[in-house]
Amino acid sequence: MNFNAFIHAFHFLRPGWLLALPLLWGLLWWLARRRKSEGDWSDVIDSELLSALTLDGASVKGMRPWAVLGLLWTAAVLALAGPSWERDLTQAFRAPADWVFVLDLSPSMAATDMPPNRATRARYALDDMLGAAKDARVGLVAFSGEAYAVTPLTQDVDTVRALLPPLAPDIMPAAGDHLAPALNEAEKLLQGSAAHDQRIVVLTDGFDDPAAVLSAASRLKAEGITLSVVGIGTAGGAPLQGSNGSFVKNAQGQSQLARLDTEKLKQLASTGGGGYVEIAQLGSLINYLKTAPRSAAGATMAEGVEVAHWQDAGVWLLPLVLVLAALLARRGWL
Repeated sequence: MNFNAFIHAFHFLRPGWLLALPLLWGLLWWLARRRKSEGDWSDVIDSELLSALTLDGASVKGMRPWAVLGLLWTAAVLALAGPSWERDLTQAFRAPADWVFVLDLSPSMAATDMPPNRATRARYALDDMLGAAKDARVGLVAFSGEAYAVTPLTQDVDTVRALLPPLAPDIMPAAGDHLAPALNEAEKLLQGSAAHDQRIVVLTDGFDDPAAVLSAASRLKAEGITLSVVGIGTAGGAPLQGSNGSFVKNAQGQSQLARLDTEKLKQLASTGGGGYVEIAQLGSLINYLKTAPRSAAGATMAEGVEVAHWQDAGVWLLPLVLVLAALLARRGWL
């Protein structure tokens, strides 16, 4: 490394320690002045009389430790500050984690109790959770009357995000609210995975096949796959609109409301070994996904990715610190 490159790269890993230097230098100056005022009688006794009062050999001034002590403190602080100018490159490894997001696009997701509508808010929530993926692979499944794998497991989170905006209930070929086939599709995506951390996150306002869904959730839990649920909607609900834009009527001619069945969704999350949150508590699920413990077993090397870290050269100042400390320990300094 040439001098210009050295100057450009030189920095301290822990620069906060440098704030101690002015304090230590000020303390050193105060100690030196205090020692001098206590031990120097030349200001109050005549020099000829002082020589007569001084014992043999006592007139020889002992060596002062202040310069050595100043160097010792300075070297110690610089070592703690971590001077660095070179970096090491090490191979990066990907923690084995695979997540599949299951998005509900049934007709009830067009309800407007969560403006602009439930499907849009679900996509926003999904986008936020994708930000927590980091080194995990993610997949996406959408369902209504049938289930479809939108993306397989991939680390290309940006591509998954790009596919979110068109997803809406009106693009699904068959209306319905069948979650069980979507869970089976998510299970298929995870079957070829060697990851130890496998998760399915369902974003939905409900489902109409509870027996099949709870059975699938139990099976997933037995396979080590955790299932969590994000509830989309409100308990009060909103009028359900048909494909032609008119409100759907029940047998009594009243507008049919699309309500969030919280208890059913909590039961699903409990059966799947995960947790249930609503949109307002989405941050807790995101934090859980970020901090979930992952086993190092089965970690795979990240192709073309290296991690750079700066070398701490402060260790090379330790011999100097030890030598200066040894010098201060000799007799006659004080």
